[in-house]
Amino acid sequence: MIAAVSLSLETPLAIGRATIRNRLVMAPMQQYKGTPEGLATEHHIQHYGRRAKGIGLMIVESTAVSDNGRLWPNDIGIYSERHVEKLKRVTDAVHAGQTPIYVQLSHGGRKSAPEVTSRLIAPSAIPYDAAYGMPAELTVSEIETMVEHYRLAAKRSLAAGFDGIEVHAAHGFLIHQFLSPLSNRRNDPYGGTPLARTKFLRDVLAAIRSETGSGYPVMIRVSSTDYAVGGLTPRELALMLQPLEAEGLIDAVDVSSGGLLPVEPADVHPGYQLPDAAIIKQHLRVPVIAVGGIRTRSLADRILRHGLADAVAIGRPLLEDPDYGLKMLNSVQ
Repeated sequence: MIAAVSLSLETPLAIGRATIRNRLVMAPMQQYKGTPEGLATEHHIQHYGRRAKGIGLMIVESTAVSDNGRLWPNDIGIYSERHVEKLKRVTDAVHAGQTPIYVQLSHGGRKSAPEVTSRLIAPSAIPYDAAYGMPAELTVSEIETMVEHYRLAAKRSLAAGFDGIEVHAAHGFLIHQFLSPLSNRRNDPYGGTPLARTKFLRDVLAAIRSETGSGYPVMIRVSSTDYAVGGLTPRELALMLQPLEAEGLIDAVDVSSGGLLPVEPADVHPGYQLPDAAIIKQHLRVPVIAVGGIRTRSLADRILRHGLADAVAIGRPLLEDPDYGLKMLNSVQ
C-alpha cells in the first residue's frame, strides 16, 4: 500500500534540474490551426499565452519532427528552420505568464495523416486500419534517419525557447508502434524482446540528449495499455522504461493510454487512467504525471497525497475555460 504524503497542488516539483512552481500541468491538446506548411499561427500565440497563468507547466500540442509524420494535415511542426521563429513567439507569450513550456515531439508512423503523407511507415508492415492503409516497414538506415530528425527537432526546440521536451511515445504513434509487440514484429535490434523494442526510443532520447545535455528536462508520454490481449501493460511498460531511467535519458513520465488499435476503454470516468499511473510510479523514481478526467482540486490533491502520481495534467477543461487552472488552484480543498 502506498503511504500518504504531505503534498498538494501547490507543492513545487523537480523535473530534471528544473523546478516547476506547482504540480498542475496543461496536457497537450491539438488545436488544428497550423498552416499547410506546419507553421504555428497567431491562434497558438493567443491560445497558449492566455492559459499560462497559474499552472506549473504547459505542454504544447503534438509537433511533428518530419513533414511526413504529421498526425493531422493542420498539425504544427518543427522539421525546418522556418518553424522556429513562429514557435518562439508562442514560448515568449507563455513565458510572459512566468510559466515554463515544453514542446511535444512526435511522428505518426502508420497513423500519419494520409492527406499529407507521401509514404506511410512503421516498424512492421501492419496497418492500423483500412483508412490509413498498409505502412512500409522501416529499414535500419531509415530508422537512423528518423532518429536524426528527432535530434534536429531538439536543436530547434532549444532555439525556439522551449524549457523542456516531451517525446510522444503514446496513442499509437511511431514510438508506441515500436514499443508494443502488437505492432512491432521485427527480429533485428529494434524488436523481438521488450528491451529491443525500446531501442528506437532509447536512440531518440540519446540523440535529443546530445543536443540538450543532461540537465535539460526531457520526459516521455506513454500509453500504459493497448486495451488488447498481448499488448502492453503498465507493469511491462514500467520495466521497459527502467533502463532508460537508469541511463538518465528520462526525467518524467506522462501516463496516458490506448491509441495503438481502433478500440476504446470500456469505462471512462474521473481518473480512469490513474491506476496505471500508480503502477508505473511503483517501478520508477522519476516523477509520474497522471491525466484523464481529473477536473477537481479534491481529486488532484488526493492523488498527490496518497502518492499515486507526482503531478496531474488537465486538458479539455482548459480548452473550455482558459482560467480553469487558476480556478482549480484557488478552489477549496
